[in-house]
Amino acid sequence: MTGTPPSEETTGTTGTSETAVRGYGKTSPGGRKGLFRSRDFALFFVGRAVARLGDTMLPVALAAGLLQHGYGAGAVGLAMAATAAAFAGLVVFGGVFADRFDTRSLMIGADLVRLGTQALAAGLFFAGHVVLWEICLIGFVNGVAAAVFQPGVASTVPRLAADVQGANGAIRVAESAAQLAGPALAGLLVGFASPGAVFAVHAATYAVSALCLLLLRLPPLAAARSQTATATFRTDLVEGWREFRARTWLWGVIAIWCLYMVAVWGPTVPLVATEVVQQHGPRAYGLVNSALGAGTVVGGLLALRLRPRRMLRAGAVALFGFAAFPWAVGAGLGIPAMAACAAVAGAGMSFWGVMWATSVQTQVPSDVLNRIHAYDVAGSLAMMPVGQALAGPAASLLGASHVLLVSAAVSLVVPVALLAVPAIRGLLRADAPTTRQTPAPVPAPAPTDRAPVRPECG
Repeated sequence: MTGTPPSEETTGTTGTSETAVRGYGKTSPGGRKGLFRSRDFALFFVGRAVARLGDTMLPVALAAGLLQHGYGAGAVGLAMAATAAAFAGLVVFGGVFADRFDTRSLMIGADLVRLGTQALAAGLFFAGHVVLWEICLIGFVNGVAAAVFQPGVASTVPRLAADVQGANGAIRVAESAAQLAGPALAGLLVGFASPGAVFAVHAATYAVSALCLLLLRLPPLAAARSQTATATFRTDLVEGWREFRARTWLWGVIAIWCLYMVAVWGPTVPLVATEVVQQHGPRAYGLVNSALGAGTVVGGLLALRLRPRRMLRAGAVALFGFAAFPWAVGAGLGIPAMAACAAVAGAGMSFWGVMWATSVQTQVPSDVLNRIHAYDVAGSLAMMPVGQALAGPAASLLGASHVLLVSAAVSLVVPVALLAVPAIRGLLRADAPTTRQTPAPVPAPAPTDRAPVRPECG
């Protein structure tokens, strides 16, 4: 979600030339017009899309499979929480590993681990031997593997594409389309086969992802990156935190995003599901959810075309659109209106996500990017379980509709807060990642804090 180097003065974020800012129009193999002419980007694109398709199928398989074997909703939540807890707790360490060792090897290893665990889960469901603690253990191992895999995504994109924003936009569109198709495909597999079949397909998606990564031809890493091999693990961890803390735009976005997770995203997801299903039925909820997914596709397409000079400012403006979703459900509007508002919300969130991811990947030096991305992800996700946990008690006390209206109001406050921070709203785009160098003695620059960017959710 966020990321920047130790001091904005040494990263190049305040000194990007107009030529560099506008250099995205080139038609080089990695440029905007040639993204899919690049064999390597196409491989990475396919791997991310297929993996996302499998990930969106998993909740359906878990819910259907555990319910069929006599477990309740609490067991489904526990199985999902095992993965989320392992990921959130260990992703920062995964970022250190990704900066110390070969990123692609770590990502392939993580995919192969999940290929094995999901194949094992498929075997358990096919055999009818489903024990909750075993499923939770498999989920925990998957979370550890995801914590190792995810940091490498941030540094791989700028190594594959000269047009980082275009690459992020294309990947966002593919992942959004996969999110629309995944649950429907999982439902068909459960209906015509069994939950075990979904786990088997999910395992196969990791095999495809690992194969795509194996076939990549990545350019060599910057020389500065190799120096981290001589540092201790603790030193790298501390350095990553120092780099993260030194960027006002980075930690500022994460701090504001904590409010967003607690008061907006955390309550909105469970309460929208509850309200729509209870009042209009599960089909209506499926329609609203599909509209949200379609909106994220639109947001990704817009991010492919629009090239704002101040990306975080543009992304924050787009975030205003998310308020329409919880407001429409809280106000008790009809299904068509809720679906339309969900589409607007999805487009705004998706556009922000591309602006944020691109800002982090282009503003942060390559030798610390994985660690900073890991801090970004950990900070962004940390407060989501709090918001989800508070949603039920708050709904019991105030009523679900009132909580959703409050969430809508807070979702208007969040972009205002982002725009109120000079470092965030003034951050200039930089379309080429910077490599940190030991700064030579130079006159102290005038006080400035022009490096803002914001995390995505994602």
